[in-house]
Amino acid sequence: MPPATVLPVLPPQILAILDRLRHLSQLDVRSTWHRCPEAVDDLNVSFGNAWKTWPLATLNDRHHIAWPKGKVSLGLHQRFTWPTELNGYPLHGLTARLALRWWADQADIFVNGEPVQTGDIFDCWTRIVLTDRVVPGESVDVSLKLLSPGHDEGALVQAELVFEALAGDCPEPSFVADELAVLATYLAQFDGEKLDILTQALGEIDWDGVGDRDRFHISLLRVRDTLKQFSPWLKQRTLHCLGHAHLDLAWLWPVPETWEAAENTFRSVLALQQDFPELTFSHSSPALFAWLEQHRPELFATIQQEVKAGRWAIDAGLWVEPDLNLPGGEAIARQILYGQRYCAEKFGGVSAVAWLPDTFGFSWQLPQLLTQGGIRYFATQKLRWNDTNPFPHDLFSWQGLDGTEITGVTLPPIGTDIAPVDMAQYACQWEANTGFVDALWLPGVGDHGGGPTRDMLHKAQRWASSPFFPTLTFGHAAPLFDQLTHPPIHPSTHPPVPSPPPPLPTWNDELYLELHRGCYTTHGDQKQYNRRCEDILFQAELFASIAAIYGLQPYPQTELETAWKLVLFNQFHDILPGSSIPEVFEQANAEWQAALEMGDRLLQTSLQALAVRCPLPAPPQPDAVPVALFNPLNWERSEVVNVSLSSLPQTSWQAQDAEGQTLPTQLEQTDSPSLLVYVPAIPSVGYRLIWLIPAEAALPSPTPAEWVLENAYLRATIDPATGGIASLIHKATGTETFQGCGNQLQAFKDEGQYWDAWNIAPDYQDHPLDAFVLESVSWIEYGLARQTLRVVHHFGQSTIAQDYRLEANSSILAVHTEVDWHETQVVLKAAFPLTVSAAEATYEIPFGAIARSTTPTTPQDQAKWEVPALRWADLSDGDRGISILTDYKHGFDATPNQLRLTLLKAPVWPDPGCDRGCQTFSYAIYPHARGWQQAKTVQAAHNFNLPIRPCVLPSSVMSIGAQSSASFLNLGDTGFVLSAFKQAEGSAEQYILRGYESSGLETTLKLQGSISMEVTGRVNLLEEPYEAKGWHEVEPWQIVSLAVSVSPAL
Repeated sequence: MPPATVLPVLPPQILAILDRLRHLSQLDVRSTWHRCPEAVDDLNVSFGNAWKTWPLATLNDRHHIAWPKGKVSLGLHQRFTWPTELNGYPLHGLTARLALRWWADQADIFVNGEPVQTGDIFDCWTRIVLTDRVVPGESVDVSLKLLSPGHDEGALVQAELVFEALAGDCPEPSFVADELAVLATYLAQFDGEKLDILTQALGEIDWDGVGDRDRFHISLLRVRDTLKQFSPWLKQRTLHCLGHAHLDLAWLWPVPETWEAAENTFRSVLALQQDFPELTFSHSSPALFAWLEQHRPELFATIQQEVKAGRWAIDAGLWVEPDLNLPGGEAIARQILYGQRYCAEKFGGVSAVAWLPDTFGFSWQLPQLLTQGGIRYFATQKLRWNDTNPFPHDLFSWQGLDGTEITGVTLPPIGTDIAPVDMAQYACQWEANTGFVDALWLPGVGDHGGGPTRDMLHKAQRWASSPFFPTLTFGHAAPLFDQLTHPPIHPSTHPPVPSPPPPLPTWNDELYLELHRGCYTTHGDQKQYNRRCEDILFQAELFASIAAIYGLQPYPQTELETAWKLVLFNQFHDILPGSSIPEVFEQANAEWQAALEMGDRLLQTSLQALAVRCPLPAPPQPDAVPVALFNPLNWERSEVVNVSLSSLPQTSWQAQDAEGQTLPTQLEQTDSPSLLVYVPAIPSVGYRLIWLIPAEAALPSPTPAEWVLENAYLRATIDPATGGIASLIHKATGTETFQGCGNQLQAFKDEGQYWDAWNIAPDYQDHPLDAFVLESVSWIEYGLARQTLRVVHHFGQSTIAQDYRLEANSSILAVHTEVDWHETQVVLKAAFPLTVSAAEATYEIPFGAIARSTTPTTPQDQAKWEVPALRWADLSDGDRGISILTDYKHGFDATPNQLRLTLLKAPVWPDPGCDRGCQTFSYAIYPHARGWQQAKTVQAAHNFNLPIRPCVLPSSVMSIGAQSSASFLNLGDTGFVLSAFKQAEGSAEQYILRGYESSGLETTLKLQGSISMEVTGRVNLLEEPYEAKGWHEVEPWQIVSLAVSVSPAL
C-alpha cells in the first residue's frame, strides 16, 4: 500500500529568510497580556484602568495562556501603543490587525471598551482591524473576557499583530514571505532543482534598507520580478474554493441551537454574497432544510433561488450525516431515499455527492448503496484523523463488497481559513497523490456553523491577484469531481476524442476509521433504541403492506415516513454513537420513543386486522383461545414463543396446534405473566395458529442439583466459583466450545484519551481491574420450554445479574444481562476463549459481512484492535465454529482463538453520567458445525433480535376454515434476507420488495406465498428503473429492490 505523500522540508536558509521577513510585519503578543487576578463574572463590565495593576500572564509549555476548566472566567487586557518601526521596518500608515485564536466556551472582545466581536469554542478565531492607518504613538486598548470549556482547560492560543500594506505597489513583508513560501513549496515538490533560483533571488533582498520602506520595497519588487517566471507555471494550477459551514445537528449543544445556528449561518452567507458575488456555498443534511422550509419559509425560498442560480449547492445524498457502522442496511437505504427525494423535489435534482466529512468510518457495502441511490461520489475528510496509518489516497475508486465501485474523495480539512501556505501545502500533496492540478478548498467556520467570513473573502481576493499563488476561484464540488474523473474533449482532433484519465487506485475494503472505537459501545441506550426502532418499523411496514393488500386497512404512508425520519435524524454521527451532551439525549430519547410507539401501534393494528381474517379450524373445546403467531422473517422458524396472558382470565394453560398436537408449555412468572410455548414450523413471513386450553395449575419442575442447562443440542455447565461457563458441549459434533471458562467478565481502566466518549485507550489491556465477585448462583426456571439459571456479580459499586437461558430445541445459549453500573472510565468486556482457531473472524455489517484478520500483520490490520459489528461475529475453522449473537452491543475484538464483546464504557465527557445506572442487554453463544454460512448464523441472529409476534384472538371473531398456517411471502430457501416490503413512494398501486444476498453466494430468488406478485422490474433505492437484466438470479452480496404489483391469492 503506497504511503501518503509527505511534502519535502524546505531548505533551512529559505525558511530563515521567510521567518525574518515575517518578523518585519507580524508580532506575537501572547506574552504581553495583563491577566485579571480574579474571576470576571460580569462580561459586560469594562476593565477601566484596573488592568494596569494586573500581572502579566504566563505561558505554558505550548506557549498558550491557559486557565482551569469548568466554565471558569478569565480577563485579559493589553494596550497597544503603535511603535515607529518593527524590527527596523517602518509601520506608519499600515493597517493593523489583531489575529486571535482561543479555546473557550465564550469569548468577548472589546476595543477601547466597546464590544466588537463574540465567539465560542467553534467560532474560535478572528482578525480584528485595530486601525486602518498606524500613527506611531497612538494607542488602542483591547480587552478579552473568556470562559473555559466545562471539560477542558481554556487557552488563548494565538495573539498576533499583523501590519498590512493594502495599497501601493508592494505588499508588506509577511505577505511576500507567504508568496515565497507558496512558490518554494511547489518547487520543492515538483521541480526541486529550481529552488536554487529562488535562493539566489532571495539574496537580492536589501536588508540594509529595511528602515527605508521605499528602498526595501524596491528590493522586494526586484525579487518578485525575478521569480515571476514561475507565475504561469503556478497559475496552471487551480484551487477551487467552496464556502462551507460544517454544522453538527447536535453535539455540545442541543438540537434547537442547531436550528438557530443554521439560520444565522445561511443569512450570513446570503448577505456576504451580495458583496462577494463570486462566493459559492454548499451544505448537506436535507433534514435541516426541511426544518427551514417549515419554520423559516422566506429564508428557504431564497436558498432555493440561490440553488437555481448556481451559487448554492445541496451536497447531501443522505437525510443527515449519519453514523454508518451501527445502522442497519435498510436504515442507510432510507437515509438515501428520503435525502435524495427531498433534494429532487425541493432543489431540482438529486445530489451527486454523499457528503460525509465527519462520519466515524464507513462500512463495505456503501459503494453499492450509494450508487443505487444515484450518487457518483463519496466524500469525507475523517480518514485524515487516523491515529495509526495515514490514509494513502486522496482520489480513489472504492470497491464495495459486491464489486460495485464509486469514486472516493478525501476532502480537505473543514473549518478552515483562507490560509495561503496551508492551502498550497494541501494542494501540493493532493497533486502529488492524484496527479491533478485542480484541488478543492473549503473555507468557513465549522462544527457549529458559521461559514465564510468577510475577512476570508477579502484575503481570497488578495491572493487571487498574487502572481505567486495558483489560480483561485470559487465553484462547486460535483462539477470539480466530474472534471477530475471524466476526460476533457480535445477539439483539435478529428473527430474530437477524450483523453483517458489516469487510472484511480482501488480500495477494496471497508474504510475503517483508526479512531473513535468507543463509539460502538458508548451510550448503549441509543444503540438499543436504534435497533428496536429499526426492527419495529421493518415489521410495521411489512404487515401494514400485507393488510393493505388484503384490503383490511389503508397503508399508513405518512405515519411510517414520520417515524422513519425520527429514527434517521437520531442516527446522526454524534447522537447514535453517544458523543453528545446530556440535553441531546433527552430529546433523542423522546423521539426514539415516539418512533417506537408509532411503529408498535401500526404493527399491532395490522396484526390484529390480519389475525381476524385468518381462517380458523373448529376449536378443540369451547373455551379454547386461538392465538395467531406471526413470523416477520423470510424463513420458517421453530422456537419458543412468549404469549402474554394479561388479557386472559387465568394463567394456567396448555397449548396445542391445529392438528391437536400438544406443544411444550411453561408459565413464566413475572409481573405480567406469560406462557412460553415451543412451536415448530412457523412459515416464512406468515403465521401459524395454536390453541390455548385451560388447564390445572402445573407444579414447578424440580431443579437439578448441578448448575447444568441441557437440551437436545447443547449442554452448558456453569462454574459455581466464577459464574462463567465452565463447559458448553455442542452435541452434534461432540465438541467443547470453550478453552477454559466462557463468558469471562473482564474490566479495564479506560482513560487518558481526550475524546473520552469516542475513544478506547489503546493501552487499556495494560490496566486490568480486579476480578468480579460472585454473589450467587440460582435457578430461576427449569421447564419444558426454557431453563434459566441466574448468576449475580459485584464489581466496585456495581451489580451485574446474568440469566443463562436455554430454550427447547435451541442451538443457542442466551445471556440476558441486567446491570446497575456506577463505575467511571471503565470498559467492560465478555471474553470467549474458544477451542477453534482461525486466521480471520467474520462480522456482520450493513447488508453484508466482513472477514477481519485475527493475526494482523499489516499496520492497517493491527489498527483494527476494536471493530464494529451489527448482530453477530463468528470464528470458524471450516469444520466447526462459534458465533456470538448480540442485540445492540457492537464492539468486538478477536484473536485466533478468542472473541470478546464490549459491553459497557463509562466516559465522563461530554456526558458525565453516560451509561451509569440500570440497563439490560442480551447476547448469545451459538456453537455450530462447518462455517457461519452453512450454520445460518445470519438467520439465527435475526431470530434472536426479532421474536415471533403472538396475537391473542377473541373466539367471537373466528371465521371457520381449514387453513391453520400460511406464508404471505416466501422467497425460497436461500441466503436472501428480506429488508423491506413497503408501498412504493408516490404510488399506492405498487410495492417495493428489497433484500440482500447475505452469504457471499449466488442464489435464485423466488416469489411465492399467498400474495400473488408480478415483478414489474428492478429498481434502485430511489425506486426508479434499474438495470435491464432479470431479477431471479442474485449475485453474491447484491442488494435487490423489486417493484411489484400485488393481489391476494384467493
